[in-house]
Amino acid sequence: MKLSSYKESDKYEIKQLFEDVFAESEGPEEGRLISGLVLDLLNTTKSQDIFGFVAREGEKITCGLFFTRLHFDGPIEAFILSPVAVKTECQGKGIGKKLINYGLEQLRDKGVKLVFTYGDPAFYSKVGFKQITEEVVQAPLPLSQPEGWLCQSLDGDEIKPVSGRPRCVEALNKPEYW
Repeated sequence: MKLSSYKESDKYEIKQLFEDVFAESEGPEEGRLISGLVLDLLNTTKSQDIFGFVAREGEKITCGLFFTRLHFDGPIEAFILSPVAVKTECQGKGIGKKLINYGLEQLRDKGVKLVFTYGDPAFYSKVGFKQITEEVVQAPLPLSQPEGWLCQSLDGDEIKPVSGRPRCVEALNKPEYW
């Protein structure tokens, strides 16, 4: 397995990965929604505001994920991990965890202090994320499942309360993702 940053030439293979994975697990509509998010992220997000990573087996992409910048009113260097997809037949083998850890290390090396995600606490706790409340840090948009609001400090410092609502990149700034 090879882990790396995504390349522009990977765009449509990555889009198809997300469509297939989410359609198989959540239905065709969700597959179209999340693959549309991926294309929107890739087509509209400034390069300094997005990091994408893939895992390959041979020439095929088996896992993909994206981190995009969260903007706070203060000088906080933060990103959000969303979305993540692992080919259905590759799930349960640790590929997703390896790629998430690889991506977190890349962000740590770039001086990022906080990474957030919105997902399953049971899964994301395995890669260092902890549940937080919106009293600590608000989510960019209202959450349909507040227990899924998670954060990780990449510098080892305690996650301190932050005032104000952060802003996510435009592609992710839609209620249907929250």
